[in-house]
Amino acid sequence: MKIFDTHTHLNDEAFAGQTQQYIDNAKELDVDEMAIIGSNEAFNIEAIRLAQNYQPLHAVIGWHPEFAKEYNEEQLVNQIKLPEVVGIGEIGLDYHWEEDPEPKIQQKVLIQQLDVAQQYNMPVSIHCRDAFDDMYQILKNHDMSKSGIIMHSFNGDVEWLNKFLDLGLWISYSGVVSFKNAPEVHESAKNTPLDRLLVETDAPYLTPEPYRGRPNQPAYTRYVVDAIAKYKGITPNEVAEHTFNNAHQVYNL
Repeated sequence: MKIFDTHTHLNDEAFAGQTQQYIDNAKELDVDEMAIIGSNEAFNIEAIRLAQNYQPLHAVIGWHPEFAKEYNEEQLVNQIKLPEVVGIGEIGLDYHWEEDPEPKIQQKVLIQQLDVAQQYNMPVSIHCRDAFDDMYQILKNHDMSKSGIIMHSFNGDVEWLNKFLDLGLWISYSGVVSFKNAPEVHESAKNTPLDRLLVETDAPYLTPEPYRGRPNQPAYTRYVVDAIAKYKGITPNEVAEHTFNNAHQVYNL
């Protein structure tokens, strides 16, 4: 079995100085590759550094909506030309916290980064929190079919799932899919076609069962695979195989 964690943050301070240990932990649970996701200048630089120094890691860089006011397009364009960079992310909209930049600023920066992704044919990893309506309209107006869009840590119901699938998105599930109190996510995972499915941890956040409440790590992608297999009524091997191949396809590996 080979598993690809398509969205994790080994560039976070929680993992500082322990990269090889967490890579080794991951391999023990069949997690062979990971996409290290940026969110601002510092996290982008660290994602690239890790990808340059550790073979199973790939860098995805961009400006998270929380850091929309810091967006530097020149820097993004220069960095995505590096061979270790396989995508742009995480980018998107987050209306949950009042202190985040206002929606119009988030939307502007999201569109700017989508435009870069279109120009350079790069896949994008989308962060969307409490903003499905606006996100759907923006993505509907951007033809990203040639590059690809990943809906990171999808937590919507089947209706939203089908709307995003109709736009050609890849749907990625995090540890939330293992939570007992997430029936809508369970149903969405059950209804996501295997050829559009991805798995992730978003570590150190969103730790899956049976370790919920503790710090997350890439190794725990295995438990995301197990949860999806349960809801789809198939084997973990099948989920792992399809999601591993899908990750290679969307990231052009």
